[in-house]
Amino acid sequence: MERFGFVGLPNAGKSSLFNALSGGAALAAAYPFATVDPNVGMARVPDARLDALAAMSSSAKVVHATVEFVDIGGLVEGASKGEGLGNRFLAGIREVDAIVLVLRAFPDPDVVGPSDPLEHLATVETELALADLESVESKVERRRKAAKLDRSLQAEVDALDAALATLAEGIPLYRSTLSDEHRRLLRPWFLLTNKPVLVVVNLGDDQLDQAQALAAPVADAFAAAAQPVRVLPMAVQLEAEAAQLPEEDRGEMLAELGLGEGALPRLVEAARALLGLRTFLTTGEKESRAWTFRAGARAPECAGVIHSDFQRGFIKAECIHWDELLELGSWAKAREVGKLRIEGKDYVVADGDVLEFRFNV
Repeated sequence: MERFGFVGLPNAGKSSLFNALSGGAALAAAYPFATVDPNVGMARVPDARLDALAAMSSSAKVVHATVEFVDIGGLVEGASKGEGLGNRFLAGIREVDAIVLVLRAFPDPDVVGPSDPLEHLATVETELALADLESVESKVERRRKAAKLDRSLQAEVDALDAALATLAEGIPLYRSTLSDEHRRLLRPWFLLTNKPVLVVVNLGDDQLDQAQALAAPVADAFAAAAQPVRVLPMAVQLEAEAAQLPEEDRGEMLAELGLGEGALPRLVEAARALLGLRTFLTTGEKESRAWTFRAGARAPECAGVIHSDFQRGFIKAECIHWDELLELGSWAKAREVGKLRIEGKDYVVADGDVLEFRFNV
């Protein structure tokens, strides 16, 4: 399951975003540090393809892919040195797969702090970079000593030194020119700024018609970043209110406000694309299920997503794209008319493939 950590200044809208995505009821109050302990929630990934296949197969059970969200307390200037509640918050998201920066773009007389999302961004990025700098500084010397005894560690030390030079200038690693190999070697260190980044620009209720204009300066600020960053304008409080409604009423509210399908599909789609995630599907009378895999994965690796035995004893995969299967009406019909493809170990699975694996262990 993929995990996403929310980061922002106090009252930027992180807890409201958490509620919008998870349908939860995390405390969202207009004072700093309303969130002390991390909120952790899960949400299913909406997938109309899966729902259509489940209806076709009359599946007794439908299992969507899921994602996890972690909402931590707000950062303040000096958090990396212990101001506010300091690095205690950041420790709660070191192991997430991607960071979601939440930047407020509207004034609120009840909320302390800037209403310019670029000011939010500058403070948050500085604190994240300083937190990573402290983490690297505390460990790199020991790694250098270890590398003198084990030369295979030298490449990792070189990566840490490159990160150290960048972070010392207050530059997050996702903005740096670090090589892909250095980034790979740094992954086990769980550095916050070595993770993919998604940005939510939190709009006021009266700013929906200015959404793109308000998000544009933030997108421009990331234009030169070495790693791609997606910027999403979103009226977070409205989305959180909609998430508390019954499903039939929620759709009506979102449509009236011009919010489309709502926060969850937009953010999950953007985040999964950022991480290079794709979905293959299985369907039958007992169950229809969505399975997550990395783009470029071959058939045996995808079989292993279901069970390691499937990968170990992989023989072949029967495959058809979801829309073609839906048009034919059943797996049996697809086999009858010869539309099921037989794919071997070298087949690169495509998003939306419906698969059935054959294996022997």
